[in-house]
Amino acid sequence: MQNTKYYFALFLIMIFWGMNVPLVKILVENLSPITMTAFRVMTAGLTVFMILAIFKLVRLPTKREAKYILLATFLNVVCHHYFLSLGLKGTSGTNAGIILGSGPILTALIATVLLKKKTNFLRWTGFILGGAGVAVTILVGSNGISEVNIGDIYVFLSILTQAFSFILISKLAKTLDPRLLTGYMLVIGAGILLVIGLITEPGAVKEFATLPMEIWLAFFTSAIIATAFGHMSYNFIIGKIGPAEASIFLNFTPFFALVGSVFLLDEKVTYFHMIGLVLIVAGVLLGSGALERRYTGSVNHFRGIQR
Repeated sequence: MQNTKYYFALFLIMIFWGMNVPLVKILVENLSPITMTAFRVMTAGLTVFMILAIFKLVRLPTKREAKYILLATFLNVVCHHYFLSLGLKGTSGTNAGIILGSGPILTALIATVLLKKKTNFLRWTGFILGGAGVAVTILVGSNGISEVNIGDIYVFLSILTQAFSFILISKLAKTLDPRLLTGYMLVIGAGILLVIGLITEPGAVKEFATLPMEIWLAFFTSAIIATAFGHMSYNFIIGKIGPAEASIFLNFTPFFALVGSVFLLDEKVTYFHMIGLVLIVAGVLLGSGALERRYTGSVNHFRGIQR
């Protein structure tokens, strides 16, 4: 039971990450999406650096690390947040939350193809189930079978580019503290997004001057609690209990995104949403190998007790 405190912390993180989906949906409905995202991500990045500075964990990256940081930033921050902000402008928080839940299975699939990792029947079954869950959500998530919503496609592209970035981050994490890596990616990515926002959304900065208090509350909750503290804490806990244990909790994120969308956005959850959610969660458990690793660990633990 020594990991109980970490499990509880992970559960809280998943609540904030799930609730962050409807919060960002609220923000893109009240602000220009790219400019808002740039300032939100910058706020998160500066918060991370302030915390790291207190604990004296800040250092300059090496040339090799800098190259990987830039590439990971382009995929993990610029592309991910760019497509997510545009996607949430055109789809529901419910759909977005379920599609984002396919992140772990996409990462596992990309690792299987690009890194030529060995896989088995259970994992391929998981890939198929997860893909079916995404397809159900995109095709029939809101109003029955209809034409594909471009917002859903943008959200899928956001999680796909982030999944590719995790391959790079896994290499970088061997020499660079993941928390410091998070800070660098957020600040650099925010700077690039701000330039894009200034070009595509001229005059959008002025919108911040007339925001009501509840929108500011959503902004800082998303930036500081969900993005800054959430990612830093998750990366720290991975170092304590391992990625296999921590990844299982990611399955809670789409559920809390649904809950948040119902209460914060007054959206309705359909049977198709639930089917998509179940298929994606089952796909993640099988395709990422989380269920397999958990079962193997329990068997080995049991055998150790018998000895």
